[in-house]
Formats: sequence, structure tokens, C-alpha cells
Amino acid sequence: MINSSTFERGAEFQISACDLFFMPCTMRVPLKFGAETIDSIINARVCLHVRSASGQTLRGWGETPLSVAWAWPGSAAFKAREERMTAFCERLAEAWRALSFCGHALELGWCFLEEQLDTLRDEHNRGEELQLPYLAALICNSAFDIALHDAYGKLLGKPIYETYNREYLSKDLAWYFRDEGFAGKYPEDYLLKPRMNKLPVWHLVGGKDLLYDSERGGNEPNDGYPVTLTEWIERDGLNCLKIKLTGIDAEWDFQRCKDIGQIAMRYNCQALSLDLNCQVKDPEYVNALLDRLKNECPDIYKLILYVEQPFPYDLEANPIEVHSVSMRKPLFMDESAHDWRLVRMGKELGWNGVALKVCKTQTGALLSACWAKQKGMQLMVQDLTNPRLALIPHVLLAAQVGTIMGVECNAAQFYPEASKKEAESHPGLYERRNGELDLSTIQGNGFGYNLPELE
Repeated sequence: MINSSTFERGAEFQISACDLFFMPCTMRVPLKFGAETIDSIINARVCLHVRSASGQTLRGWGETPLSVAWAWPGSAAFKAREERMTAFCERLAEAWRALSFCGHALELGWCFLEEQLDTLRDEHNRGEELQLPYLAALICNSAFDIALHDAYGKLLGKPIYETYNREYLSKDLAWYFRDEGFAGKYPEDYLLKPRMNKLPVWHLVGGKDLLYDSERGGNEPNDGYPVTLTEWIERDGLNCLKIKLTGIDAEWDFQRCKDIGQIAMRYNCQALSLDLNCQVKDPEYVNALLDRLKNECPDIYKLILYVEQPFPYDLEANPIEVHSVSMRKPLFMDESAHDWRLVRMGKELGWNGVALKVCKTQTGALLSACWAKQKGMQLMVQDLTNPRLALIPHVLLAAQVGTIMGVECNAAQFYPEASKKEAESHPGLYERRNGELDLSTIQGNGFGYNLPELE
């Protein structure tokens, strides 16, 4: 049981109910994640019913894509891994229903991560052939953690980002990080004031994505949405392209960068990033790719803003020294950055940036952002193809912490119809316009979902 006596102040509340929903999404085109290609995904949506000491009841909402291929790569059947993740969500719902607390959502979220998540995962794995990894457990828990922060903001009658300060938090960041360099500092000290309401948006170019009309084979969807990269750029005014690479086929990776880079220059795009999804074992692979691009395609090389997670995500099992890569281009942790402790380890190994994701919990992402900013690391916010509710906490994090450039949002590419209802309230958020997202409609307490259908 979580002990709240450590925290000296904050609103007293109890979780009176917890609703869990599984919402499938079928992709209109396949998405390649590392060695796997997926055509559908399940989203976990959570509603936490929170009762205050005065008897008032409020509801907080959270949603996360259960991205199996990203969180749990491997040769085991996709469906079997997915079922293990949904079953763990159900186990988490039972645990969250039993909680009562006096303090802040950040404090409860941290205590749950520190005191309960691994114990629950161990119980879930006992006697099972398929062992749920920690990253998959984090993703499952994130929908509950996001819902908690949303409910807590509503309990206080404030947007949640206005509560990450000394007025509402019992402990400063030095308590979390055991580092006196953070004494007297709170998450609010690392947030932008005011938040950004317009963000440059990144478009994902998957390994299976078509670049030109000449590549069409006749089986592409005919649903009124773009199919090729050039169509997407023309329709959405895109300026930032994230290139998925294999990490195992050097010639293919180079040619893919060259082909997409030439398109980027033709359309005056501002930035490229390279994502090798944990497939690389030796830094020399990335160095050789970057050096070849620099020598043969210098204009394309200049557009590369950063390189994302080329190496295996289990940093403790694969402590690869990567300074040679980060000297060439900023090198961002993604799958490896489970929490601030691993961000610290990554910095020691030579990583100089962090790609944050709220699918690792709002609590964890916020603390990692604070630690990284204090230590001079650059930030980016990446999504897991977040549709519906999942998009709003994701883009808010980017708008509040500040990033190297904007935010990645690609749900519009893979299941645009899934968010039709939410787009009625947030038209500039679910449709990318002039290469940007418009967050100005995100208003109100908690995460400011501002969606009448939730109430």
C-alpha cells in the first residue's frame, strides 16, 4: 500500500472507481516499427473517479496506444504480446481502484512507479512464458497516470501544469533526484511561460511509405487522404520529416535518406530526423551513414536535426559508448529513456538529447524533462501514433517543456477517422495545417480536453 505520510500537504482524495476501455484502431496503411510491420493497434482508455475529502466526485481521463511492436519487440506472436499487455491493464485497474492519497498527482504517480509497478509486473509474469518487459508495463500504466493528473487538476480547479509548483507539491525536485543541485526547484521552473500554442509538426516517413505517385501499385487506400509523401507535404504544408530506417541495411538506409532528403529540399522543408528503432549494435554503423551523407549529400546532411535511438533500448544490458555519434549530430534517447535515472546513464554514455513520451507516464516524462533540462540535454516529444484523447497530453508536454523543434504527430497519417469526434472541438489540433498544430482550443482544468462527449 502506498504511504502518503511522506507528503506534508496537498488535496486528500480517494479513487472511488476506475473504468477501463479497449478501443481498437485499424490503420489505413501499414506502419513499420523496426523489424515489425503493424496494421492495427489497441488504445487503452481510463476514467478515474476521484472523490475529495468533502465528498465531491470528479472524473479524470487518460488514453494510450498499446504499441506492442515499439514496447515489446521480439519474435513471439504479436497477438500473444498484445493480450499480455491488455491483461496487465486489467490488473493495473484493480490496483488503482484501491488507492487513497493525500498529496499531489505527481507524488502519487511517482510512488506508484517506485513502489507498485514492478511488483505488479512480477506477479503478472509469474509462471508465464512471455515475460512482460518494463517498457510495456510503463505504457499500460500511463493511461492511469495521465487520468490521475487530469483528475487532480480538476480537483483543484486548475490546469494541471499550473499545479507543478511549491504551492501544491510537498517535495522539491532534489527529493526525487537525490541531488542538491535541484534544491528549491519544482517542475514549474523548467516550463515555458506562457506555453506555446503553435507547434511545428513532424511527419513520420515509414519504411513502407510511398514517396511518389510512380511508386503506387494499385492497392493503396482510396479514402480521400494522401498516400504518398509528396501529397502529404503539399496538403499539410509539412516542414519536418522523420525518416524510419532499418539499422541493418546500410545501402538501403543511405538511399532512403537521399531520396527523402531530395524531396525535403524540393519543398523547402526545414528539418529531418533519422530513427533507427534500436536495430544498431555498433556506433560505426551510424557514423558511416552520417559521414557518407555529409560527403555525398552535404545539403541533406545539414537538414538532419538529430538521430533517434539507433541502439538497443535496454541501456543497462547494452551500455554502448556513443560520443562518436553525438559529436556528429545530436543523439536522442527514446526507448531507452524509461525514467530520469536511465537518462542520467545515457548522458554519461554520450547521449545528448531525450525524446520524451507521455506513454511512459506523465509523471515520468515530466521528471525526465526537468532532469535533462537542468543537465543541458536537448528535448524532443515523440508520439506513438496517438489518436483521440491520447493526443492532448502528448502535445501539451511539448508546448510546456520546449523542444528542439515542435512535436511529432502522425495519427493523421495512419487512422485519421479515429479522431473525427475530437476534431470537432479541436480542428487545428487533429489536422496539421501549414506545417503546424494549433493548441489554442486546449483550455480548462486538468488537461483541458474540452470535449463535451466526455462529460
